[in-house]
Amino acid sequence: MASLKEVKGRINSINGTLKITSAMKMVASSKLHKAQEAIENMLPYERRLHRMLTNFLSAEQSVESPFIVKREVKKIAIVVFASNSSLCGGFNMNVIRHLNEMIAEYEAKVGKENLLVYPVGRKVADAVKKLGIDPMGDFQHMSGKPNYKEASDLATDLINRFLSGEIQQVELLYNHFKSTSTQVLTCETYLPFDLSAETAGKDKGEGADMQADYIVEPSSAQVLQELLPKVLRMKIYTVLLDSNAAEHAARTMAMQIATDNANELIQDLTLIYNKSRQQAITNELLDIIGGTMA
Repeated sequence: MASLKEVKGRINSINGTLKITSAMKMVASSKLHKAQEAIENMLPYERRLHRMLTNFLSAEQSVESPFIVKREVKKIAIVVFASNSSLCGGFNMNVIRHLNEMIAEYEAKVGKENLLVYPVGRKVADAVKKLGIDPMGDFQHMSGKPNYKEASDLATDLINRFLSGEIQQVELLYNHFKSTSTQVLTCETYLPFDLSAETAGKDKGEGADMQADYIVEPSSAQVLQELLPKVLRMKIYTVLLDSNAAEHAARTMAMQIATDNANELIQDLTLIYNKSRQQAITNELLDIIGGTMA
């Protein structure tokens, strides 16, 4: 059994850690509130854009757009979102593990040299470098402080490469913020644009408020040509906000669990300390009584 001094030292040490995890939880919770407010303010606008797009695509006419053309896949781009710092549970590890699986899958199809990886976040950027793949840029600032300008620039780069035929497929990998305790790892195709995903909502009865006829000038094709790039740029920004909210939620939960574990450990050590102290006092009394009787 450890001495009283050792147990007391461990209690003081854990108390210090408890203060740190508690403070980090409060900071993460504050950032989560702001990130959650940002994504909640953005979602109505993005959903309205998608409903407008669905309304145009639902018309019984052929839709021609370079964004929906499916070509033979020879080069693939993967945009993966993670965080710049750790202490957020399995947030980064889940993304990195799935990224490894995706790279292994696509490497067998097109070769490792034909994979373009856009890592948003320092943790995933370090993981990409360890895999022997050169990142397509430094996007750490985007992960720490999401802003539309940088997200739009990234989307424009991906769109231009797709339209020029340099890449034939773009995948997004990120953690979707569902609730404070739940983050869903999500992988979806960004380009070519999937029309079935847009029209599926109409088949299910969603977007009923968009059933009215519109007078479109100069033409539906022209509006669609302008609308699709906006939707694609907004998608990158929304995913960035979504991943950011998921990161702060994961860190809040991780620090809450660490704080709870520290409290339990302090209780256990305090019980051990009190029992050891009681035993020491009892032994001293027995020695005194034994000496008196002698």
